[in-house]
Order: sequence, then structure tokens, then C-alpha cells
Amino acid sequence: MKALNLLLFAFLAFASTEVFAQKQKKVKEHRVVFHLATPDTVAYRALTKQLTNVLTVWPTAKIEVVVHNKGLGMVIKGKSQFEPEINNLIEQGVSFVVCENSLKQQKLTKEQIFPKAGFVPAGLVEIIEKQEQGWSYIKAGF
Repeated sequence: MKALNLLLFAFLAFASTEVFAQKQKKVKEHRVVFHLATPDTVAYRALTKQLTNVLTVWPTAKIEVVVHNKGLGMVIKGKSQFEPEINNLIEQGVSFVVCENSLKQQKLTKEQIFPKAGFVPAGLVEIIEKQEQGWSYIKAGF
């Protein structure tokens, strides 16, 4: 009887350890939307550093940068000095999406934007939807 109790105790101890280990292994999925709407190139530099810092701590985080209004300057081919940094961040899983409303207002075309960028109909609506889905919101830059 003692052997049976000892065996039952050992089994329960092992099973509870396995359940605890499985709970410990669950990693929280981090989802962050960054909002870029400034023409300030210093803010662009700060954004690239912020994104790199987040990825250093959370390399699997889902990150989307919504670019609209005056922020379009960061993603215009031939005018922006940030294409290498943006391409590197995209390779690490960061999405850059550009507001089509802002393109129209500034009389720009999709062809004038970095080829790896995506597009959304309305930047602010995209940010609102991300927040409604539980994404954290960060104002890019300062």
C-alpha cells in the first residue's frame, strides 16, 4: 500500500510540474501600433531607434507603423534617407503602412512610396481598429 501511495504521489507531483511548466512557456504576444504624422526627421531617427529597442527586448512582437499626414516624408522614395533602416525593420517583421487618404491629399502615388510599404485606406481608422483589437498605441518620435 505504501508503494502504491508513493507511486501515486510521484505521478501527481510530475503531472503538476508539467502543467506548471506548460503555463510558464506561454509567451505573451506583444502587439504595438506606432503612429507617425510628423515631418520631423529627428523624430524619424527616434522612431527607428524605438523600434529597434522594442525588437531587442521582444523580437517576436507584432509591430505596425501607421504613416499618415506629414509623416509621409519618411517613406517617399528619393527624398527619405531612412530606406535602409526601414527595409531592415521590415525584414525583422515590422510593418509600415501608409494612409491612402494622405497620399491623395498630398498628390502622391503609391509608386512614390518605398516598395516594401503597405497601404491602408485611412491611417487613423487603422490605428483605432488596432486599439480595438487590443494593440498598444505609441506616438512615434517624441
